[in-house]
Amino acid sequence: MFATVPNPIPARMKGLNRAEICDVNFQEFVRNWQGQVQPKPAPDEAILDGSALDARGFRELFESQLISRHLDLMARVLRVQNKVFYTIGSSGHEGNAMVARATRHTDPAFLHYRSGGFMAERFRKLPGMDPIMDSALSFAASAEDPASGGRHKVWGSKPLWVLPQTSTIASHLPKALGTAIAIETAKRLGTGLPVPEDSIVICSFGDASANHATAQTAFNAASWTAYQKLPAPVLYVCEDNGIGISVKTPTGWIGESFRHRPDLDYFFADGLDLVTGYDDVLRAVEHCRRTRRPTFLHLRTQRIMGHAGTDFEIEWRSIEELCAVEAGDPLLRSAAIALESGLMSKDEILALYEDTRRKCFAAAEDADRRPRIETLEHVMRPLAPYTPDAVQAEATRAPSLEARIKAFGGEDKLPEKQAPKHLAIQINQALHDLLAKYPETLLFGEDVAQKGGVYTVTKGLYKAFGSKRVFNTLLDETMILGMAQGFANMGLLPIPEIQYLAYLHNAIDQLRGEACSLQFFSNDQFRNPMVVRIAGLGYQRGFGGHFHNDNSVTALRDIPGLVVGCPSRGDDAAMMLRTLAALAKVDGRVTAFLEPIALYMTKDLYEAGDGQWLTEYPAPDQALVLGEERVYNAQATDCVIFTFGNGVPMSLRAARAIERKHGWQVRVVDLRWLVPLNHAAIAKHAGECERILIVDEGRFSAGIGEGVITAITEAGFGGKPLKRVVGADTYTPLAGAAFLVIPKDEDILAAADALAS
Repeated sequence: MFATVPNPIPARMKGLNRAEICDVNFQEFVRNWQGQVQPKPAPDEAILDGSALDARGFRELFESQLISRHLDLMARVLRVQNKVFYTIGSSGHEGNAMVARATRHTDPAFLHYRSGGFMAERFRKLPGMDPIMDSALSFAASAEDPASGGRHKVWGSKPLWVLPQTSTIASHLPKALGTAIAIETAKRLGTGLPVPEDSIVICSFGDASANHATAQTAFNAASWTAYQKLPAPVLYVCEDNGIGISVKTPTGWIGESFRHRPDLDYFFADGLDLVTGYDDVLRAVEHCRRTRRPTFLHLRTQRIMGHAGTDFEIEWRSIEELCAVEAGDPLLRSAAIALESGLMSKDEILALYEDTRRKCFAAAEDADRRPRIETLEHVMRPLAPYTPDAVQAEATRAPSLEARIKAFGGEDKLPEKQAPKHLAIQINQALHDLLAKYPETLLFGEDVAQKGGVYTVTKGLYKAFGSKRVFNTLLDETMILGMAQGFANMGLLPIPEIQYLAYLHNAIDQLRGEACSLQFFSNDQFRNPMVVRIAGLGYQRGFGGHFHNDNSVTALRDIPGLVVGCPSRGDDAAMMLRTLAALAKVDGRVTAFLEPIALYMTKDLYEAGDGQWLTEYPAPDQALVLGEERVYNAQATDCVIFTFGNGVPMSLRAARAIERKHGWQVRVVDLRWLVPLNHAAIAKHAGECERILIVDEGRFSAGIGEGVITAITEAGFGGKPLKRVVGADTYTPLAGAAFLVIPKDEDILAAADALAS
């Protein structure tokens, strides 16, 4: 439709880098433009005949494109001076500004890293905001960066409802869908929403990312939801530039893959042309908002200036190909529209171009003079907020008696009035209490509703609280955790269930890379509180193998900001759940509740029929303190056993045998809290006892026991006699062979014998 730059590029420009070439291209294109000029349109008139975009709107979109471009150019220049620390640019993707214009600032957005145009345009939605200065502070890693506080270059804004993303290689797609589902869920529950009820969710990504398993699971879940006539107003924006770093996307692949996908409504828009593209973007947005269906917007873009500043495309792409790509620069098309329509003259465009450059460089120089993060405490400040007094007050705040009576089906059925029960029942009763206490709580996962879970732990919750609050999901742990984040984003308190610990590993990036990083990368402006229930650990009999006896706690220990609790008995489980929920509610924390499957139904401790592993239900105003251990035989000083989960009853039995054999008084410490470990408590008990045993049912490498040993050694008690009883570095085999690879009672006694010798 419009003229393009000469191809091949003039010889005098071949020695320049591609950013300089694109800069010169634009200026020469404007100066040399020779097209016909129409009468200048009024601000509210169509920029060109037949377009839904008026002149004012076009002018603003063009300005947003120029802001995005000059931020990229500025970053390339100032990176070599260590004034800017990020050069993945948005050049060629500036057409995503149309998506920002067609949507609202209250439509939650999860953005691709090439979203400079989108952000510049969305900044117009609220008065008094400065897209150039805010972006410059982020590029400079300034502590005054309003998005992340200088922790990462992210596109984000609390007032503009842009939740910050980092690498965004598809990992944000599940939580975007979860947020869309959450909008509709909160409307049905009547719990209130932080955004308008007709909001939609925007989620942008690249064509290469569309192939990622995490993206595919989100698309499948979106279609699965729509197939059942459930509303899910998410607008997936695939910014198709035809290449991922250096790997080309097959021509036509995105359109062929998504045009006919069932229950994912497909739209195409040309992101290189504001006039023809805007109408199609507007249609997609309006369709998503009106129908509340998942919508796929295939936005044509171009990647110019390479993947990032370190990507020297000339080394692996031909000069002819690069020239062709640069000839498709969307800013050239926008300049031609401005000229042909009569809206702007050549001099006006060039003056705006240079004025935008000046503002971007001035903002960057200003940002470089601002404070940066200089202490570890400052780095970690938003990662894991903890206000112990407020958490304890919330954890010990009981639900109303009326709500409890309704949840349990009568005052005489309140759990504290019942006989002592085993772990599974106490967890179930605690979940009843939590759902009674927090009307915004949702419990969901595979088989949790009518069936009540594989082990009946959630039995009765569906009947007590209904399908709006207790429901089954598709069999997809990635999406379960993605939905949890979405619900949390919209003010709900999710309790997702991961049916087995082994099933978590294929989805764990939803915790590691997404849920637990949000407070950190948003400087604690956004939170996604949740309590993730995970059934796991070993020692199941008659139902075994790796996937049902997984002892890999290490994967959870490595996630910054996560809290992991692991009860071994029913009363602890109930009180721990209250604390985890309070941590989520008060401090926005992501928490995990690791349930030892083999102890679910355990009633006896020392011998059959003794009932010593049954516990009374703690009153609803009782809760644990984060990090607080349970100590058995606290006066003993001959030996201390540190353990958790299944190791607790084993260690208690072993302690009795050790006392008989060696005459030692043995203290058993149930750590209960696995992340973070309470180093002070571990050091205290180690210092008070002569010998140390560690019973860790995890693997030899990277288990909880290693953390315990570290705490002991760093406290200065590493010279004491110490033994570790731990599982083998292997997957768990089937049937009786499973018990060859995990600790047994007799292994603990053998370790004590070694200490005695």
